Amino acid sequence: MNRSFLAPLAALLLPFLLSADLQANQPNFIIIFTDDQGYGDLSSFGSETIKTPNIDRLAVEGRKFTSFMVASPVCTPSRAALLTGCYPKRVGMHQHVLFPASTKGLHPKEHTIADHLKQQGYATACFGKWHLGHHPDVLPTANGFDTYFGIPYSNDMNHPDNKGKPQGGFAGMDILWNDPKSTLTKWRTPLYEDTEIIELPVDQRTVTRRYTQKAIDFVAANKDKPFFVYLPHSMPHIPLYVPDEVRDPDPKNAYINTIEHIDSEVGRLLDTLDKLQLANNTYVVYTTDNGPWLQFRHHGGSAGPLREGKGTTFEGGQRVPCLVRGPGIPAGTVCAELAGTIDLLPTIASITGKPLPRKRQIDGMDISGLWTGQTKDSPRNEFIHYTSRGEIEGIRQGDWKLLMKKPRNRNNANAGQVKPTQIYLFNLAEDLGEQSNLADQHPEIVERLRIRMLEVDAEIAENARTPWFSN
Repeated sequence: MNRSFLAPLAALLLPFLLSADLQANQPNFIIIFTDDQGYGDLSSFGSETIKTPNIDRLAVEGRKFTSFMVASPVCTPSRAALLTGCYPKRVGMHQHVLFPASTKGLHPKEHTIADHLKQQGYATACFGKWHLGHHPDVLPTANGFDTYFGIPYSNDMNHPDNKGKPQGGFAGMDILWNDPKSTLTKWRTPLYEDTEIIELPVDQRTVTRRYTQKAIDFVAANKDKPFFVYLPHSMPHIPLYVPDEVRDPDPKNAYINTIEHIDSEVGRLLDTLDKLQLANNTYVVYTTDNGPWLQFRHHGGSAGPLREGKGTTFEGGQRVPCLVRGPGIPAGTVCAELAGTIDLLPTIASITGKPLPRKRQIDGMDISGLWTGQTKDSPRNEFIHYTSRGEIEGIRQGDWKLLMKKPRNRNNANAGQVKPTQIYLFNLAEDLGEQSNLADQHPEIVERLRIRMLEVDAEIAENARTPWFSN
């Protein structure tokens, strides 16, 4: 064959061959993101009632993070933060949660984890709860994911008006648990595939298993190329459901039953990685979107040693369990350094070697050194606390945490009364449960943290981007 012909042909093919080689060496990423799971709801985080041997494998074979934060104590803003690496206010997704009647969503121009990896040739998929807008223009397929299968908002929301929900707090949840078929009779929650509703109502008894099976099938189909699976489970957010064959009939065991079912499904996914010989090249992150919904008692979880839960800026609302396993991560180790879900995007970008867009400011930091244990100290020394409604309320710097809680008047009778702001100062190194308010003893620390809190919030507000709104 003519060598003069081969030379230009080789030059033409070389970029494609190099690209294929790079793809083959790129690690895979799986993020398992449960809903409303408390800090104390895994055996590896101290639970004595819930057995989670499969999830605990990630602690045995990887690294446990004990000071891991979410950017909001409720669903929508927390999820926006994970995917974009931003405090929710920066991307306009900070004002509580979206509902079936909501007209906004995460702007497709935002740069998500899925966007970043897709640009590098990754196959990307989201299986589970989205809650960043149910309109076709803002579903996962518009935000970097090749495919989507799941419930677009919380599983206690009816399509399309969210009316007619069962009432009665935990007692009402008991009634639902006693009637597993209530998922088909009491709720009109939709299941989407890509941009279309394929099941209405969805049988919620099966969603945890079906999300996992979709993830397993996707991993198997893309085993020869790099992939990213975002697996945001709809549960243990209420109402709780599990498959009939594994259901404990006692409502008081509903939450335990649900977490242990999630655990068994995590086990199936991990076994798949083992079977396909992908475990050594796959990062698996297990965490949750906020703390437990305590008011639902045995249908809600436990914050363990932490104060309060979902909806609050106390540690129980925003400090969550996190386990990471993957290449270079030392097995059976613990990291107590400050980190959070907003750090996942820049960390993944660092691992894959592709820089993030310079023009799109984020708040996350590269904590890949913490993942591998190569760095002792976190690059993150501070963390900003926003309420579930998106109002600035606190800041943590090092071990010091300041909360400035403005009272909310819930009835007109007190409308004329101005209640003072409650100021809390905690030393988390000495008082993880936030029981000893040191504000009066250290006014200088209160003032320093207050100024810094407002400074950071002002910068975010000034540079905040607009979310997507429907016409």
